Amino acid sequence: MTIDLEIRQAERGELPAIIALFANDRLGGHGDTTDPEAFGDYLAAFEEISRSPHQTLYVAHLGGEVVGTFQTALLTSLPGRGSSSLVIEAVQTREDMRGRGIGERMVRHAIAVAREQGAAKVQLTSNVVRIDAHRFYERLGFERSHFGFKMRLK
Repeated sequence: MTIDLEIRQAERGELPAIIALFANDRLGGHGDTTDPEAFGDYLAAFEEISRSPHQTLYVAHLGGEVVGTFQTALLTSLPGRGSSSLVIEAVQTREDMRGRGIGERMVRHAIAVAREQGAAKVQLTSNVVRIDAHRFYERLGFERSHFGFKMRLK
């Protein structure tokens, strides 16, 4: 089903489709919206990500349509003798396309990018309510290793 899936860096013109993926997410709780008044906020974030040498926003295309997205960020830290970690963020598959292997292909693509960039590990966080996603990540070889904490500032 996903044989013709193409995963590549997102382009500005795909931003409305990417936003729609997040706005459709009932579990995320991020307050995303397709309201045209919010587009400027998304565009500013897209441009910032695009300018960064250490961040990439990806899309998955199937049949000429955006069916998934994810973002990566390469983080180098002093612990681990200055090793780098590739952080995977915002993995989202279009609701009507779930269960077809798209998410797995996106995550495996991110892991391949991590290897290419010499990262020592790949890490991600997942909302505590996303039980299916937790099973998915564990099936792909991820291990639960830390508790995550957040503090909302806005």
